[in-house]
Amino acid sequence: MDEEIRKEIRKIALQNAFEHEGKTQDKIVLAKILGTKPEFRDKAKEIIVDIAEIVSSINKISFDEQKKEIEENFPDILIPKEKIEEREGLPPLKGAEQGKVITRFPPEPNGYPHIGHAKAAIINAEYAKMYGGKFILRMDDTNPEAERMEYHAAIKVGLDWLGIKFDIIKNTSDDMEIFYKKGIELINSGKAYVCICKREDISNNRKERIACKCSRGDIKQNIKGWEKMFDKFKPGDAIIRFRGDMTADNAVMRDPVLFRIIDEKHYTLGNKYRVWPSYDFAVAIEDSIDGVTHAFRSKEFELRKELIDAILDALKMRKPYQDFFSRLEFKGMPISKRILKPLIEEGKVSWYDDPRLPTLESLKRRGIKPEAIKKFILSLGLTKANTLAPFDALESFNRKFVDADSIRLFMVNKPKKLRIKKLPFPFVEISNHPVKDIGKRKIDLDENIYISGEDAENIKEGTQIRLLGLGNVMISKISDVLEGEFIENGDMINVQKIQWVPQKNAHIIKILIPKQLFIDDKFNENSLEELEVYTEPYYLQLKDGEEIQFVRFGYCRKDSQNQAIFTHK
Repeated sequence: MDEEIRKEIRKIALQNAFEHEGKTQDKIVLAKILGTKPEFRDKAKEIIVDIAEIVSSINKISFDEQKKEIEENFPDILIPKEKIEEREGLPPLKGAEQGKVITRFPPEPNGYPHIGHAKAAIINAEYAKMYGGKFILRMDDTNPEAERMEYHAAIKVGLDWLGIKFDIIKNTSDDMEIFYKKGIELINSGKAYVCICKREDISNNRKERIACKCSRGDIKQNIKGWEKMFDKFKPGDAIIRFRGDMTADNAVMRDPVLFRIIDEKHYTLGNKYRVWPSYDFAVAIEDSIDGVTHAFRSKEFELRKELIDAILDALKMRKPYQDFFSRLEFKGMPISKRILKPLIEEGKVSWYDDPRLPTLESLKRRGIKPEAIKKFILSLGLTKANTLAPFDALESFNRKFVDADSIRLFMVNKPKKLRIKKLPFPFVEISNHPVKDIGKRKIDLDENIYISGEDAENIKEGTQIRLLGLGNVMISKISDVLEGEFIENGDMINVQKIQWVPQKNAHIIKILIPKQLFIDDKFNENSLEELEVYTEPYYLQLKDGEEIQFVRFGYCRKDSQNQAIFTHK
């Protein structure tokens, strides 16, 4: 049997024994190896005998001996695993009525969408679906300095890829006149005022919990100041502040900004407006007038709940129920634009679709399925506990979706030549999948093939190897070019089983292998490995974007005729 498979079986058997007081079982080990290594499924009949032998040998040694072997050969077994708690669906909504729930997803078009956006969109979409309600996509486009049509379009593309459907699509900027009307209403009621203090003084006053002299201006002065914001004041000269509580422990309530002047050109409205609402003011008004019943956002906005409620109370407007969930990030894959943008500008990553990133463009290019993302996110539930997930938590969901449809192909790394004498046929036909009927492929043959350099190192003269889908070869000579002779009815069990490709029409491709982007907050210079490998000519017949399982290597997505991207094991 292939030593790689024997080693994997022994590791799984030792781990199971270690977790169950020193004893394991054949069936458990078989199930685990087929679950974690689906590429072994077509070898199940061959490996069950070896599993029985390995399980028997492990059960005969003491628990201390088992632990010692684990420490020496498989120390990763002893590292505590971070568990992602799985659940079915989301918890019930407070105060929800069937058919009357309205949720929304309000992304700001100031960057490419990432896994955190996917979590917010999926949770809100799922709740609307659960209660037969409505779901709103609202582009929060009220900061012309940071927002671009490029990002607006990327968000739409990402949401379409995730398969998320909306009942209403709008822009926050559609309601600018409503914001102005509500702003004047707050000024007239004494709940808002114009502040002309310098930014540094405003910041210091908020830290010291001291109200500025502007807060003492009368309504008439504030109306005049409001009007001057539209034509006289320059950006930074004046802002509109909400009259909150400068002594509040919640710093958000210390007279926050409601409107500011931005003279940048808006990506759809041009220069039509220069006085723009803050996020807190816009989201409060929008959620109320859009009829949103349940507003969900990530946990960093939790302190803003008090402000949003206060704004709506001051305007005597309906308040939605607000709830919060943890941000979602993967270990070593930050989602912050502040971190990602410099990496692109400095050329450390190629673009927002670089397979090392947590953007939706990257996940798609890497071969992660939208269905897997949804299942993964819903498995996390609505927890507020920080979710810094290991990427393999998503991989385990994705594996279930890609395995059934991934064509199996042979690929060799560091190729070594093998010449086979007495090969009795000019071609072979091999099934594209071990279980599912997705056709066969024909491989033309002559006596010259490539095998993997790593496999070649383990081959000894005078021994048999089994070339998968082809047959057995007795190795007669080990040199720069290995030589062997084809054997009819060779040993099917006690031989090394390896993949191969024909020399005459092998196709050279590059495989990109993404690894953790940051280690201990430091950019990993080795986060993208490149392999030049040889694969079957059938690779050229596959469409770009198709998922492949390279036998004994892992799942990859065809990126182009000459490049594939490693998805995961």
